[in-house]
Amino acid sequence: MNNFNEKVSFIWSVADLLRGPYRPNQYKDVMLPLTVLRRLDCVLEPTKDKVIKKYESLEDSKITKPEKILNRVAGQSFHNTSHFTFEKLKDDPDHIAANLTQYIKSFSNHAREIIEHFGFEEHIAKLEKADRLYQVVAKFCEIDLHPDKVSNIEMGYIFEELIRRFNEASNEEAGDHFTPREVIRLMVNLIFAPDSDTLTTKGIVKTLYDPAAGTGGMLSVSEEYLRELNPDATLEVFAQDYNPQSYAICGSDMMIKGQGLDNIRFGDSFTNDYFSDKTFDYMLANPPFGVEWKPQQNFIKKEHDEQGYGGRFGAGLPRINDGSFLFLQHMISKMKEREEGGTRLAIVFNGSPLFTGAAGSGESDIRKWIIDSDWLDAVVALPDQLFYNTGISTYLWIVTNRKEKERRGKIQLIDATGFFLKMRKSLGNKRNEIGDGCDGKADHIGEITRLYGDFTEGEYVKIFDNTDLGYQRITVERPLCLNFMVNDERLGKVREANQFVNLATSKKRKDTEKAEAEIAEGKKMQQSILSALDTISSSGVVKNRDEFTNLMKNAFNDSGLKIPAPLFKAILMALSERDETADICTDKNGSSEPDSELRDYENVPLKEDIADYMAREVLPHVPGAWVDESKTKIGYEINFNRYFYKYTPPRPLDVIEGELKGIEKEIAEMLGEMV
Repeated sequence: MNNFNEKVSFIWSVADLLRGPYRPNQYKDVMLPLTVLRRLDCVLEPTKDKVIKKYESLEDSKITKPEKILNRVAGQSFHNTSHFTFEKLKDDPDHIAANLTQYIKSFSNHAREIIEHFGFEEHIAKLEKADRLYQVVAKFCEIDLHPDKVSNIEMGYIFEELIRRFNEASNEEAGDHFTPREVIRLMVNLIFAPDSDTLTTKGIVKTLYDPAAGTGGMLSVSEEYLRELNPDATLEVFAQDYNPQSYAICGSDMMIKGQGLDNIRFGDSFTNDYFSDKTFDYMLANPPFGVEWKPQQNFIKKEHDEQGYGGRFGAGLPRINDGSFLFLQHMISKMKEREEGGTRLAIVFNGSPLFTGAAGSGESDIRKWIIDSDWLDAVVALPDQLFYNTGISTYLWIVTNRKEKERRGKIQLIDATGFFLKMRKSLGNKRNEIGDGCDGKADHIGEITRLYGDFTEGEYVKIFDNTDLGYQRITVERPLCLNFMVNDERLGKVREANQFVNLATSKKRKDTEKAEAEIAEGKKMQQSILSALDTISSSGVVKNRDEFTNLMKNAFNDSGLKIPAPLFKAILMALSERDETADICTDKNGSSEPDSELRDYENVPLKEDIADYMAREVLPHVPGAWVDESKTKIGYEINFNRYFYKYTPPRPLDVIEGELKGIEKEIAEMLGEMV
């Protein structure tokens, strides 16, 4: 790449003309679209006159859609029908704003759509008002970005380097659409590694998709990797993003590199899936962490309810405040059938998708679906502080429907949390980086890729059967044991249970006199109930519910009271108290009734028999417990801390004591100096 750094530095120097009207974090709003426009201007220069001549000849014809014809004349996937070029724009400084606007509007439809998402027209007016527009356009005329001088590959690198610099200059926004290059390289390594033999086939064509493309870094690194592996290979990339500027950057980058413009789309991947009928060989994504999907909730829920597994979200819906799993389900829906070659994908998650949600929840059901389908190939725990906008721990999920034979029914976990280098200068929250082996750095990417490929257990690798990560969430019930007694304390609870019978309905009546009569009647009934109960107070503590129930029924019958069933039950419970020495309460079939307050839950490994687990872990402590099998649910979780925990013994007390004495001494010396 001849003079690569010189070209980047030249474009970056345009910032000198922007100081004043623009702040540093706004420079990209001008420099990126103008870099794209200058590149396209140079690309179209050799065929400019032919395109205009053809365009003018077609104006009088009956052809209503000349796009494809003019693209062929231009020899590109886009064209421009304006008589202006950057050089000609300089010739009319008094009208440069209007002429530049007309030049942009003269691009072919899809190219113009991409450029317009930069929102550059408002900056044309701003630059003109600040008397900088002519100077900036003239400056860009000084750099020749013609393909003969700057290849598509080099232009891609120049553009990516500019994006990287801009993202570093505005750390607060960088993580929203920028994934560190070394993380992408690792992801690409992991999804391409098993296919090295296939990818080196002469003339091979593969497809790759990113549903949350951001500025297109995933696509660029994937292209670069395949080009290094096989210059004769072709990687068709597809992408979608709903951030206007990110989409414009991504689309421009792909346009600069000669990719098909129809493959880069603007819009929400969930609610406006442009590639609903396509499947892909590879997929990559770094969806936003912990972003709620409430704006798309109605659309997604409708698809989930109406289409089930025939749609994208049949496995389940995660919590509304984190849509990460929706992206993975969306990607899985685009996997090729195994018979067609299958698909490999990698996605960046935070820790939440590993374990959030108990059995039966949306998250657990999604994990269950993926693991039961034998699609989860590996999970790699990355170092923390790798990303620009967050310092939290992140994980790579490798998902595929074409596992190699030795990996079938298995899941590989890799602990790469210690594979990083400290950066000399932090970039936002990014303080660590994964070494790539360049410039004398450790080759962490190569080491992690090797650990994945070796598929051998060790210090950093654990391999599990799919079912090892599953569990049965059982509901453990204990019998309801109650004693019953009529005394002042429990009668107080009875008063609360039936106070002012019919009061609620009476208050709704407009007839005040009738309402007051009903309230009086309610109080009278309450007193009758209390008097009837008083007749059985001499029975003392009764430890059998059926026996006490009969005592209550007889007392009410003797008093001529007809008590509704709900009220009778409320009085019975008000007079009860939990008592382990009392008889077990049973239902009509003679089965023990469960005590809801003593109900508990246990997670039993999927491979273990529930009865054996109960006998070992539960019954020795609560002999009367049993499992309500109707409530048993299957769940899955991936607990990295449990599998890779390393015990660190506490430091000896004498060492800690020595440190404390040292600190005390320092404090005393400092106080002495102050005095």
